[in-house]
Amino acid sequence: MAKLIAGHQVRKVRRQAGLAQAAMAEQLGISPSYLNLIERNQRPLTAALLVRLTELYDFDPRALNAAAPGGGADAIRRRLGDPMFADLEIDRAELEEWLAAAPGGAEAFARAYDRSGGGAAAGAGQDDPLAAVRREVERWRNHFADLDAAAETLADELRLSAGDLYAAIAERLRVKHSLTIRVLPVEVLPDALRRLDLHARQLQLSEMLDPASRTFQAAFQLGAIEARAEIDALVKGAGFAERAAERLYRRHLTSYFAAAVMMPYARFLRACEATGYDLELLQRRFGAGYEQVAHRLTTLQRVGARGLPFFMIRIDRAGQASKRYAGASGAALAEADGRCPLWRLHNAFDRPGRIERDLVELQSGERWFTLARTVHPQGARAGQVSAEFVVGIGIAAELAGSLALARGIDLTGAATPIGLGCRACTRPQCSQRSAPPAGRALLFNDRERGLSAFSFVED
Repeated sequence: MAKLIAGHQVRKVRRQAGLAQAAMAEQLGISPSYLNLIERNQRPLTAALLVRLTELYDFDPRALNAAAPGGGADAIRRRLGDPMFADLEIDRAELEEWLAAAPGGAEAFARAYDRSGGGAAAGAGQDDPLAAVRREVERWRNHFADLDAAAETLADELRLSAGDLYAAIAERLRVKHSLTIRVLPVEVLPDALRRLDLHARQLQLSEMLDPASRTFQAAFQLGAIEARAEIDALVKGAGFAERAAERLYRRHLTSYFAAAVMMPYARFLRACEATGYDLELLQRRFGAGYEQVAHRLTTLQRVGARGLPFFMIRIDRAGQASKRYAGASGAALAEADGRCPLWRLHNAFDRPGRIERDLVELQSGERWFTLARTVHPQGARAGQVSAEFVVGIGIAAELAGSLALARGIDLTGAATPIGLGCRACTRPQCSQRSAPPAGRALLFNDRERGLSAFSFVED
């Protein structure tokens, strides 16, 4: 289990209880100097101390990630990855010192940055519901413990009623909620994959859905009914200013619940560890789609039963990201608005249905092992435009040794040097560069032409 650095949260608990460090240390059974080191983020919060905090102060451990200033070191680091800060060169040690010494200042910076739209036009991010939902999902690191627990309980009940999950969901909807599932021809549902007809008491599904998508849509409807209380609480806690953001967040949470019913946490994690996180094998074992499995891998962060920290990204041929989840990975690759064309994520479009493996290295020295494969959304008919995306997942190279798909790859060997898009990348003499980096002065030499069309002041 990764070290839990939570000095700001411990200090907050102590101040709310009105205790001096000496008094709190005595209650926790540790020395005041040790508590001081914890509050200054120079010592991790151990599991025993976490349990003690929970017992003594009615502290909810799930609030740790949410309460960290600015979402924690990884979230602040992702904001500092904006090209406008490229010339500051704030390293991780300096960032952690800032969080420990001035957590309030870090939180103020995060709020100001988010409200400004994150370096975009002033105010753009403030009214963007997609950006607001992404911030909330990443605040929870895309892990919602209450939804996972409820989905796991429901999945166990469904397994007892029938061996086939889809049949079990259909029967539960019929018996408990007076809803029948009806699969309709595409001529009847030409522009929809799922429709709830409350007058006819029917959940209508398109015949264009494959079995995995059909099960997911049925589980989505069941989750909208049976997990409503848990979802309502999360939506209310988010405090969105706009109705659109609330609706988008509710849809994300309901989809999360549906996937958790199809891939219950404990069983799915055991299967991941037993198969070396083999995505195609996990697909078959749980009757899920490739994208559903990839997304589920980013959510395995249950306290005491954590999976490997993956990130996920889904892009189109133009490189635009329609889904991005950093999860517990803290990966700038998932957070950055730009992408490097040298990353083989893009190559997957040329090899449909095949998994593209890559070992990449960022300028910071971080190395990532990534997998990418094409996916096609359900529903398109002959003669219609068929959408195509690439779903990529990645994990820190030092953690990838146990993966089935990493076998035969030297994870300590040569890696592809990439950046986070040209405007955020300061690698010199890159022949693929399409724009100069932000925040760097351009250099001109009429007598010379380098590999790149742009020369600039380097570090």
